[in-house]
Amino acid sequence: MTRFRRTATAAAALAFTAAATAVLGFAGPASAHVTVNPKEATQGGYARVAFRVPNESDTASTTKLEVVLPENAPVGSVSTMPVPGWTVTTEKRKVDPPIEVHGSQLTEAVSKITWTASGDAGVKPGQFQEFPVSLGPLPQVDSMIFKTLQTYSDGNISRWIDEPVAAGAEEPEHPAPVLTLAAAAAPAGSASPSAAVASPDDDDDDDGNGLAVGLGVAGLVAGLAGLVLGGLAFTRTRREPVAKA
Repeated sequence: MTRFRRTATAAAALAFTAAATAVLGFAGPASAHVTVNPKEATQGGYARVAFRVPNESDTASTTKLEVVLPENAPVGSVSTMPVPGWTVTTEKRKVDPPIEVHGSQLTEAVSKITWTASGDAGVKPGQFQEFPVSLGPLPQVDSMIFKTLQTYSDGNISRWIDEPVAAGAEEPEHPAPVLTLAAAAAPAGSASPSAAVASPDDDDDDDGNGLAVGLGVAGLVAGLAGLVLGGLAFTRTRREPVAKA
């Protein structure tokens, strides 16, 4: 009876271990996802970024990439770099208020960029591809979230559209690429308005310094005059004959 219980216990433990392994296997580390590189830029400036697209399929190639620009952060100038074997198209939308770019008021902004592979140029299994874009002037916001769709040759679509979560929270399954924007640094050598206005104490210090300098110069002149008079007296003494006893 005891042997039977031990055998049953061992079998139950083995079954539990197998089930746990299967569950943990499905809950393994998150696979690679579409990102924007570099991940940081400066508000008000221009940036060259690249959407890095890894291929996660073992049998299909990535044949299409659609990047949606955020509606709350329109950009006046968007240009793409040619990618061999891929064609690119852009879509625009109306913006209100207009965007100012180099003194011009723009009422439209790019809302979506689509890259499509030609022939056999798709991103194959085990490979990745970068799609460079120039953006600017970058908006006065903390970050730009680019919701992205990645289409495979077998028709499957990976939707990288999950927005960022709070610090410390678990990363979403399909995070969207995020570009963090830092505030522009103040120009070097710029002074605050208060520093440009002299205080009464500053005037008093200037008067005191001027008086000290004047007294120092006067003392130096007096010293030089004493040296000159002493030299003349010494010379005159040497020229007078010494009286004999």
